[in-house]
Amino acid sequence: MRAVSSEQTGNDMFGLVKPWMALLQQVSSLPRIRVNLMAGAAQRNHPFFLKLTRDFHQSATRPHRKLPVVGQMEIGFSVCALNTSPYSARLESSARRNIKKALRNGYRASAIDFNAHLDAVTQIHQSTSVRQGKRLPTQLTASRQAPHQNPASQSPTHDYPYHGVFKDGTLVAYASCLVAGELAAIQTIFGHADHLPEGVVPLLIAHMGDELPLDHPDLKYFAYGSFYGATESMQRFKRKFLFTPHRVTWILGD
Repeated sequence: MRAVSSEQTGNDMFGLVKPWMALLQQVSSLPRIRVNLMAGAAQRNHPFFLKLTRDFHQSATRPHRKLPVVGQMEIGFSVCALNTSPYSARLESSARRNIKKALRNGYRASAIDFNAHLDAVTQIHQSTSVRQGKRLPTQLTASRQAPHQNPASQSPTHDYPYHGVFKDGTLVAYASCLVAGELAAIQTIFGHADHLPEGVVPLLIAHMGDELPLDHPDLKYFAYGSFYGATESMQRFKRKFLFTPHRVTWILGD
């Protein structure tokens, strides 16, 4: 049996610890924000929106799978702070070029009635079985999209709007967004595989970033999931659209 020196053991342990040290250093330098979900205001809306807000808060603050001392969405949540200047005007030049390409080729974005476009949504889902390197669930690609049962919001502080991109009157991309107090967080986003090279997803994100604050004046933050859980290519994509990692203190706001 080959003897293992204490020096080699120490080097091996340092090799294991080093990535964690780098991560801790990176986390310690993240900008900190407090996001108020304003659940108290949701009590004047349909009960659906209060439940949605509480469920999100519970998910955001439950112990992280790998770092149980922090909440699931408390470290590395991808956030863009909104301000008085238009969101799309602040994007990286490469993102703006994608948007201009889509507009030049006849694509247009708007808010949508999701249930009015179920056939198109189904075609979007079925246009590819793999997204971001992961195979989609069979139930998403093998069956027609069912209508949602979400009620209409009665207040601008809480909502669950859908937005989409059209080409020649046909929906080719869509996204859903949770609006809860100061937060607008993209929940789902899909583009038809044949139209992705035309910049339909960048156009959709830019449209939401510009339009959501107009419809929901309490918004302070536009968000798109976890930063550190994304692939390198997805992290680059998020940075182009100003979704950078933050340390978030979540306020339910009862």
